[in-house]
Amino acid sequence: MKTNMPDNLILSDKLADIFAKAPSVQFASGIEDLESLACGSSDNSEWTVSYTLPDGRKMDEVNVVRVKNGISANYTEAYMRRRDPNCMVVADENPSDKPKFHDRFGHSFEQTRQETFDWLSEQDLAVFAFEMGSSGLGGDALAVCPANACFFAFGLGLLQGVLDVRKLNRSFKPSFIIYVAPPFRHTHFEGRQVVVHNRVEEHEMFSYNLYPGPSAKKGVYGALINMGVRENWVTAHCSAVEVVTPYDNIVTFMHEGASGGGKSEMLQQPHRLPDGQIQIGRNIITDEQKFLEIRRTCDLHPVCDDMAMCHSSFQKDDGKLRVMDAEDGWFVRVNHITNYGTDHDLEHLTVHPPKSLLFLNIDVVSGGTALIWEHLEDEPGVPCPNPRVVLPRRIVPDSVEGNVAVDIRSFGVRTPPCTKDKPTYGIIGLFHILPPALAWLWRLVAPRGYSNPSIVDEGAMSSEGVGSYWPFTTGRKVDQANLLLQQFVDSTRTRYILTPNQHIGAWETGFMPQWLARDYLARRGHAQFRPGQLKSSRLPLLGYALNNIRIEGINVPRELLQVEKQPEVGTEGYDNGSEILQNFFESELKKYMHQDLNPLGREIINCCLDKGSLEDYQKLIKTASQ
Repeated sequence: MKTNMPDNLILSDKLADIFAKAPSVQFASGIEDLESLACGSSDNSEWTVSYTLPDGRKMDEVNVVRVKNGISANYTEAYMRRRDPNCMVVADENPSDKPKFHDRFGHSFEQTRQETFDWLSEQDLAVFAFEMGSSGLGGDALAVCPANACFFAFGLGLLQGVLDVRKLNRSFKPSFIIYVAPPFRHTHFEGRQVVVHNRVEEHEMFSYNLYPGPSAKKGVYGALINMGVRENWVTAHCSAVEVVTPYDNIVTFMHEGASGGGKSEMLQQPHRLPDGQIQIGRNIITDEQKFLEIRRTCDLHPVCDDMAMCHSSFQKDDGKLRVMDAEDGWFVRVNHITNYGTDHDLEHLTVHPPKSLLFLNIDVVSGGTALIWEHLEDEPGVPCPNPRVVLPRRIVPDSVEGNVAVDIRSFGVRTPPCTKDKPTYGIIGLFHILPPALAWLWRLVAPRGYSNPSIVDEGAMSSEGVGSYWPFTTGRKVDQANLLLQQFVDSTRTRYILTPNQHIGAWETGFMPQWLARDYLARRGHAQFRPGQLKSSRLPLLGYALNNIRIEGINVPRELLQVEKQPEVGTEGYDNGSEILQNFFESELKKYMHQDLNPLGREIINCCLDKGSLEDYQKLIKTASQ
């Protein structure tokens, strides 16, 4: 039996035809409607999402169970538990640097598009509406999903919100539509994750897989980025947090980086040992450990977790970039939560949530409680590196509504261990201060980094691309480079830092560098560094290194601030690592030398290609303190 469509929903002829032919269409008016269908029906506690292919094979895609704290979904293939960075293709002929469908697959998308519509018209469907980004700014959107995979729609609804169209005092005309057709992964794309963007009269996105990362989440991101190009604004790939010091000073951080670069971790407190100490790191050669005792860290008021609209409507001419959360929920990776007590706040929030959550890649049985430290194994003894939980932002304590002005913009990089015997790019100290021109280069290159847990990765150093959101962008790199450059030119009162995670030279650190940098800089407030506190890094690309810092009266060892001071690394290991990083930057930056690149951008890139000094970078974009 069909569910009546809202009277104020305006559909294209194609979409109306799909709904008319489908055996049933259940139009959700709230997230609860999608949750009730996540296991096939409200009566089921277990469900397997499976499809019978034309050749008779039955493909089991996902095992779904109801748990006390929500819904848990586990993919039958380890490959489907992380995002494939090469999943996106573009089907239309609008300007794009991305692979085109006909080039990759050897034929036009139109036939596959029609086959997708035909398949959907034969399915029981679950449909819901949402607004992209912030209300009133991103446009109307619709998701069309086979009802037997409603766990996917539930996750998408948590991330983007579910709009009750009938309660709107206006018509609802979707400009962005997600079509979900999971079996096409097997029938058309050799089992690979594929997401197709078709930017026609309506921006269509076809998700041919059921992992939400590249579609439910990043697909919407791609539509927002495409809109921003037309309207001259950016949706940044970042987290943001208001940090409140013990003295009630507020400093707002915006933390950017490739997947796995510490965005979610920037919203977390430093992990403590059972005795309350904070372990800065462990030397992988000597096994020496370094600790700090900080009686009280700063309070955190989260703004966003992964996507921030930098919409032109809320920018002010005051030298500060303003950002606002572009999502209704957060897709939190919990691979670093390996046992109870690692992160009390997140553990409490997920074990006893006020609203049902979606868990992915968590080992749990029907009727149990999903525990974020119980990770599914990809194979015996090998835990999945990408366990996730989707949190509605409204249940996150102290979350900030509206837009905020950014004081410090930080960039996170996953760094490998570096020694003189095995030199790598892991030569970044606890944190570095970057002039704006150099900060822009780090945004262009956006290294994907070491041992990335979030995506299918071969481990070699590679670039996530402009803004670290290039994998989700449907257009041209040069357009994003120009938009980002204008942010750095306009933000004369914002400061920029670079922080490693995982390793500082021969020291294993996890995410501790960015946590300590956040606490230290928040306590400093808006004070400028005194002469002698900073020194030019041995490699100009790393900006300014610190000579010394004290956190709660305790000095951080200089070898963690300047990696060449480590005996395991030395100047020889550091310089070899510098060459790796410099060569990587040069190879990536040459890709941006497009005729449409802003002339200032061309000048900044040439500074890097000419191995310019730190002073050269400092002169290219002025700050309020200059």
